[in-house]
Amino acid sequence: MPAQPVLWLACGVAEVPDDNGWLTPPEAARLNRMRYVKRRSEARLGRWTAKRTLARALGLPGDAAGLNRIVIRNAPDGAPYAIVDDAPAPFTIAMTDRADWAACALIGSDDRIGCDLELVEPRSDRFVEDYFTPAEQRTVRSGDIPLLANLVWSAKESALKVLRTGLRSDTRSVEVRLDDVVGDGPWHPLTVATDDGRMFPGWWLRYGEFLLTVVGAVETPPPTSLQEPSPLATATPSHTWMRSPLRR
Repeated sequence: MPAQPVLWLACGVAEVPDDNGWLTPPEAARLNRMRYVKRRSEARLGRWTAKRTLARALGLPGDAAGLNRIVIRNAPDGAPYAIVDDAPAPFTIAMTDRADWAACALIGSDDRIGCDLELVEPRSDRFVEDYFTPAEQRTVRSGDIPLLANLVWSAKESALKVLRTGLRSDTRSVEVRLDDVVGDGPWHPLTVATDDGRMFPGWWLRYGEFLLTVVGAVETPPPTSLQEPSPLATATPSHTWMRSPLRR
């Protein structure tokens, strides 16, 4: 059977409506309970992006009525999943956001996927030494350090989403192997190896300051954007949010 394609879409915070008409009442109530403005803004952007991605993939209207047919929920381990018209969506989804932009990737099977959006920005030696394996440290120091450090980190985050552990796991329990850094085309292959011998294939691309990685449990063709050109291609990241402790 041919590999299922991965579809994806990116959205910026500027396109998220101020009102909550596109959210179901339980979704809106949950977001309104969030105390911190940053967390609430990120959650609204993530759900807007996921709903828009699913609507395009399913051929549903992108208006409030259409998006209300889609509900984004989280499993007990935090992994997102989608409900459409009160039934499980025919897609596995992954979500990510960074600097007032978000992306959602989906695949039409039960195979797990993960995606992560990062900025090409400075990372300290301590960050690389604390969170990367020795082989990854050598990779980072072999070339463009800001690019490689954030690329490796992003691929790790995507792989840990496939494992459904996130940063609860030691980031050195997965090791990123880059097949090429410059190759032809927008998407470049990568592989992530787990400490128990599993291999997760993936892809990465760069748009300006942004890096996007997609990693899956099975091999797939390069991901396909549901909007061409992707708005991420000309996106300007917000630098207003402070880094988390891990973003050293």
